[in-house]
Amino acid sequence: MTRKVIIAIVVLVASVMFKPSPIAADQAPPAHRVKAVEIKILSTMLADDGFGEWGFAALVQVDGRRILFDTGANEDTVARNLKVLGLSLADVDTVILSHNHADHTTGLVTLRRQFASTSPNALRTAYVGKGIFWPRIATNGTVSDRMNAVRKDYEAIGGRVIEVEKPTEIMPGVWLTGPVPRVHPERNWSPTGKVRSDKGDVEDTIPEDMAMIFQTEKGVVELFGCGHAGVINTLTHVRATIDPSPVRAIIGGLHLFDASDAHLQWTATQLKAFGVKELVGAHCTGIEAVYRIRQLAELTRQTCMVGAVGASYSLDKGISPGRVAK
Repeated sequence: MTRKVIIAIVVLVASVMFKPSPIAADQAPPAHRVKAVEIKILSTMLADDGFGEWGFAALVQVDGRRILFDTGANEDTVARNLKVLGLSLADVDTVILSHNHADHTTGLVTLRRQFASTSPNALRTAYVGKGIFWPRIATNGTVSDRMNAVRKDYEAIGGRVIEVEKPTEIMPGVWLTGPVPRVHPERNWSPTGKVRSDKGDVEDTIPEDMAMIFQTEKGVVELFGCGHAGVINTLTHVRATIDPSPVRAIIGGLHLFDASDAHLQWTATQLKAFGVKELVGAHCTGIEAVYRIRQLAELTRQTCMVGAVGASYSLDKGISPGRVAK
């Protein structure tokens, strides 16, 4: 029996066994719901205007505060796209790094240096998941400590790093998941070797992978970098630890570009069960995967589409895809 067949069987069995836990009737609502959320994509492969790359970054505006989520694959991509889009990060004091991969972290030091020259607090604080600084061991035995080098350069220009080990509220109604338990059979990462963790050298499953969560009156909005922990694992974790409300929208990379039909079927079934109403699949989600999920989760051309540079999601207006992704 081939590995692909085994994975397909496991996924199908899990689709039968797994049902999202219902919302308890007596569970008190969260103390705070954000009023306004807008997420604009600054780095991904598809672009109307600006420059595409295999990477991800997004500018978040939530209740008047702006936060950068990931920093792109090349040092200058986000800066170039900001210029094209008529945007600035001068008033953005916080950046979230979803995980260690270079296509999400390379722009950090360059952007901090660029905007701190006139705005000392720009991108001054970076939140990261525990494990992002663990050395990576390639299949040929080569050890990379790239993220510790990035940290050293970032701190040398006034940046500070906050490591997140568990669900953490960074402002009222806005959370980081921290590392996500892998309870369902999602393997949404490309095998690359091992990670030198606090428990020794183990398979590199990108253990630090985390998402950004927004609690709103319309449901939970979730922003992903690559979703290496698995989108359903992440939604399950959020429901258990942060907010049991239905999921309103998912934006970002979900690492489904090479997923099997069985995996996409299972994922779409669970997204529907979680109540997902809108989805913008960018970066590593994959174009075909987005279209398959649209069909299988019974979404529409207006509520499920491929993300492009400059595309945005707004709690009030929904998805503004840009010309090429319509």
